[in-house]
Amino acid sequence: MTYLDPLANLIRACLPPAAEPPADSDDLFRIYAVLLLAKGEQVTDEDVHNAWSAWMQSVDSTHEALLPFRDLDPETCAFDTPYTEAIRAAARRPRCDTD
Repeated sequence: MTYLDPLANLIRACLPPAAEPPADSDDLFRIYAVLLLAKGEQVTDEDVHNAWSAWMQSVDSTHEALLPFRDLDPETCAFDTPYTEAIRAAARRPRCDTD
């Protein structure tokens, strides 16, 4: 476990109950933790999609949503929003530098 794992867990905890993260997504949430550190509340749905795409490429390189964000239909784009909001919510929570 590294300093990214508590942040990944915080993001996961900030997800709305209806969100259904993919199975075996610990690595994905670590990437989201990097977004939290790099962008905080400024993170966008496009950022989240790009992070998901990097992760999905190693999981299923033929996934139909492995496209630039601008090329996705609105329904597919909407899947990123709960994760964006969770990262933003996590950014608003106080953290110790040692977490």
